[in-house]
Amino acid sequence: MTEKKIALVSGANKGIGFETSRQLAKLGIKVLMGARDEKKGAAAVGRLQKEGLDVELVQLDVTRSDDISRVCTMIERNFGRLDILVNNAGMAHNEEPLFVNSTETISMQALRETFDVNFFGLVELTQGLLPLIKKSPAGRIVNISSILGSLTLHSDPQAGLDQTKPFAYDASKTAVNQFTIHLAALLKDTSIKVNSAHPGWVRTDLGGEEAPMDTMEGAKTSVALATLDHDGPTGGFFHLDETLPW
Repeated sequence: MTEKKIALVSGANKGIGFETSRQLAKLGIKVLMGARDEKKGAAAVGRLQKEGLDVELVQLDVTRSDDISRVCTMIERNFGRLDILVNNAGMAHNEEPLFVNSTETISMQALRETFDVNFFGLVELTQGLLPLIKKSPAGRIVNISSILGSLTLHSDPQAGLDQTKPFAYDASKTAVNQFTIHLAALLKDTSIKVNSAHPGWVRTDLGGEEAPMDTMEGAKTSVALATLDHDGPTGGFFHLDETLPW
């Protein structure tokens, strides 16, 4: 078994997941890059391997239970534990533009598809990997959420989110935050730390070209939470050094 820290990043073939994988690997961590599309994942892994980084492709669709089971088995067989899990895979449905309140119009199919990726897949993957994370001397779980999951800010007329209410996406991220709180409470007497991360508004396929942050900046919060010291926080919601309201 390797002494090097082992990380799994889901949705790692592009955007924030790709940059998170790069930054973790630059810290000397072996990164398993989860990608739904094997061809795109292989291309992403190849780019980082050319930079001399220790990364490996893991074909992973978080909505497929057989994928999750296979990945858990592979990690246990090859490494015996998992030190870092970054739940980055996510989607925004094309039925709901970012700057629209879709509460009245979102279809049940779109709502279910969004939750399947952003919430149910995240929970199932985490549950499957938790026995391996418990074998780490200092396990770290980072759930990529969004400030749009904050009920406190959505209910505050002064918070500036009045025109930003894609319901399925926002609700799925609120659910992710609740999972973070519950899982952190479950693990409070262990060395495992569980936190939610708001990357910021980042120029990705999801964030769009108008976003002010690049992926290098957007990955900083998840990388910081993935590499917390033993006295770091757990059960929190963060953007860079700022604690966000639930």
